[in-house]
Amino acid sequence: MLIESEKCNETLNARLGELTFQVKELIRLVHGAKSERFVSTEALVATQLSLGLTLEPTAEPIVEVQVEKKTVYVPVTEKPASKHHGRNPLPPHLRRVEILIEPTEDTTGLVCIGYEVTEELEYEKGKLFVNQFKRAKYALPVAEEKTKILVGELPVRPIQRAIAGPGLLAYILISKFCDHLPCYRQIQMFERQGVTISPVTINDWITACCDLLQPLYDLLKREVLSQPYLQVDETPIKVLDKDKKGSTHRGYHWLYHAPLTGMALFDYQPSRGGEGPEHLLKDFKGHLQTDGYGVYENFDNKEGITQIQCMAHARRMFEKALDNHPQLASYALTQIQQLYAIERKAKDLSLNYDERYTLRQKEAVPLLTAFNVWLIAHMPRQEKTPDAVLPSTTMGKAVNYALSRWRQLMIYAHHGELHIDNNAAENAIRPIALGRKNYLFAGSHKGAQRAALIYSLLATCNKQGVEPSAWLEDVLKRISSHPINKLKELLPKNYKNQQNYLA
Repeated sequence: MLIESEKCNETLNARLGELTFQVKELIRLVHGAKSERFVSTEALVATQLSLGLTLEPTAEPIVEVQVEKKTVYVPVTEKPASKHHGRNPLPPHLRRVEILIEPTEDTTGLVCIGYEVTEELEYEKGKLFVNQFKRAKYALPVAEEKTKILVGELPVRPIQRAIAGPGLLAYILISKFCDHLPCYRQIQMFERQGVTISPVTINDWITACCDLLQPLYDLLKREVLSQPYLQVDETPIKVLDKDKKGSTHRGYHWLYHAPLTGMALFDYQPSRGGEGPEHLLKDFKGHLQTDGYGVYENFDNKEGITQIQCMAHARRMFEKALDNHPQLASYALTQIQQLYAIERKAKDLSLNYDERYTLRQKEAVPLLTAFNVWLIAHMPRQEKTPDAVLPSTTMGKAVNYALSRWRQLMIYAHHGELHIDNNAAENAIRPIALGRKNYLFAGSHKGAQRAALIYSLLATCNKQGVEPSAWLEDVLKRISSHPINKLKELLPKNYKNQQNYLA
């Protein structure tokens, strides 16, 4: 009976700890700031010891001063050196407007020896203007029974018979999908300039632009899916349900990120099931990096696909266990922190893939091997042992998560080109999370797919270091008349106009 009571108490205590954790996690999610930064106890102590709060007195410097022909030695208190290095210079590519200021005094006969230059950063609000195409008409002499008239030909425009130019169309798309400014707010901004544009008109313009860019999106899709290394992630989006007035459907944007070439593809699917990725990746061969979502497990058994797991997701499981199991969780987080230190070292040294592989083999593999031994020793089990943790606890779930995926977590260390985690894909998804806080939902499933099209192109611009607004305006000007067999030239990664690259 005593043994059974002890087991019952242990189970109840574990359950109490789990419930306490859930309450704290809920409070943190609702009211607190989310942070994944972990500082080990050793690092914290080292930081505190390096503050320089010493009690030993320091000798003051002595200077010699002449006072009434007598030499007097007095201590001098030195001012601490300023850490402020001045403002960052304003970018040289910005247009400079020279404002010449002459002295108020009479300068007749004086020679100007230079200028004191003070720069002020200013802003002129965006203004709508009208391009008025005046096409000259010429009448030719009467030939037989008809009079022929020559008229100048209009340039190719993105949307024929529409009043919007490429600059305005690019502005509307960038404002919504890059700056997360809903269309109704843009309409209010236009109205302040005395121009009224209806929501239906703007929606028609966005639809027409997406139709124009569809071939470019299809080309990007083929390029991304042909890569040998992809990262996949998904994020929800609300879509208006036409069958239920006032309600929304929970759809998903699936991201396929190609880290080696800096390209991103978004694909909208009405559900979070595996139908979408299984269809798109039916011909994929190579490394596929994902989180622990169950749908991705199906790819681990597919021929030609090597699935890699994300170390950041494993880390988050241990971070959640810090409150209930601080000693064990801190040890695990410290080991993972050392693995990331190796990755930072490789980045700081600008190592190529072969050099990164060598570094990982030398430093990361021994760490991973030792960490695996520690995880096995703390494998969750019901019976009471000195090292084991209960499966139902946050620590037990964290250890189980890592052990069940350990083979996939280790794969990156045996390659130089693979990433330790899926964070690059998550960063590409972040604009969607910001956008849905502003425009809340997509108007239809087709609208959600159009959003995926724009997000794909803009995210690829970001990965390639191409300024999206200038790129989009230029592409909208050219794509209608651009040869279809040279469409690849318009992809952000092949964009040749150097002035559109970010500094």
